[in-house]
Amino acid sequence: MLQVERLRTASGDQLPPRLKDEIKRELRRLELVLQMIKAIETERDAIASAKAPTHTNATKIHKLVKLKGIGAEFATVLVGEVFFRPFTNRQQLASYVGLTPSPFQSGSMSRDQGISKAGNPKARTTMVELAWMWLRHQPDSSLSAWFRERVGTRKGRIRRITIVAVARKLLIALWRYLEAGVLPTDIALKKKG
Repeated sequence: MLQVERLRTASGDQLPPRLKDEIKRELRRLELVLQMIKAIETERDAIASAKAPTHTNATKIHKLVKLKGIGAEFATVLVGEVFFRPFTNRQQLASYVGLTPSPFQSGSMSRDQGISKAGNPKARTTMVELAWMWLRHQPDSSLSAWFRERVGTRKGRIRRITIVAVARKLLIALWRYLEAGVLPTDIALKKKG
């Protein structure tokens, strides 16, 4: 723990007693939060690595962790935020996460104007992060090839727009994998051991 007694103000004076007490309280809170995070991470890792699952959705977490590029944290968040409930179709799934296009119509003009962002923000953020990880760890997958074909070497806005499309396609692929056991042939699994 930080020794509060050694702290000084910018002019070199000792800290006032009330400020020292406040800093000590904040440090105790920080230590408590760090202990809680460690306990949660230990529990998460135990679920992801358990041979005989006792958690309700442990089999789904295990299936996701087998895929290269998806770790225990991604798998736990996705199962806890999205895959814990049933979906009847892919549109319903993408809508729940907020990765569906937002239509715009005016007269005879009709077009999409970006994603709706009406769904689960934590799941949406996780899927976009996972999409970037997917490109790095699954470079030979058809989804990564599709991204490279559409974006090429361009930077900026087009990459951000296309990665959202990758996130949506990946979400649907993972849903099909968990619900029907359909795993695309070009997806790499983690090596044993």
